[in-house]
Amino acid sequence: MAELHPVLRQRILGIDPGSRITGFAVIDSDGQHSVWIASGCIRVGEQPWPDRLGILFDRVAALVAEYQPHALAVEQLIFARDPSAALKLGQARGAVLCAGIKGGLPVQEYGPKAVKLAVVGTGNAEKSQVQQMVKILLALPRLPSEDEADALAIALCHAHSMRIPARQRVTASWRDWRP
Repeated sequence: MAELHPVLRQRILGIDPGSRITGFAVIDSDGQHSVWIASGCIRVGEQPWPDRLGILFDRVAALVAEYQPHALAVEQLIFARDPSAALKLGQARGAVLCAGIKGGLPVQEYGPKAVKLAVVGTGNAEKSQVQQMVKILLALPRLPSEDEADALAIALCHAHSMRIPARQRVTASWRDWRP
């Protein structure tokens, strides 16, 4: 297990679920300052669909065991044009959520616009802008891949929201809004 950064108080595992490639990121943060610990992509290959879900579950569970995060932040599924793709993405998210919950983690979900707003400053940011901002914010030595950058952005979004009371956090959709 990697040790928690001595000054920062919470370790966050950020996940950008995908049916073939799932980005992951581990950061330590106090809500204002964040430090990169690890990041990358989980590639599940071309196995039958149920086997891919099992691989995804096992690899996220292994990340939880190795890095012992305090929280899991996952991107919400807001919209998909293809119902079949949306169903597969939902199932991949389910495997990720189950691995986190089985590992005893509280789970927070963030919509893509909320993540982009927290990291770039606009909810309509391009993927390349997200990649650049996470590289700058975490002083990364290289530009992360798109999936890796999305996971880093999700973790940063959660870190930034730690300073905001739950009832004032940006909601992903009008359906999520509660006064």
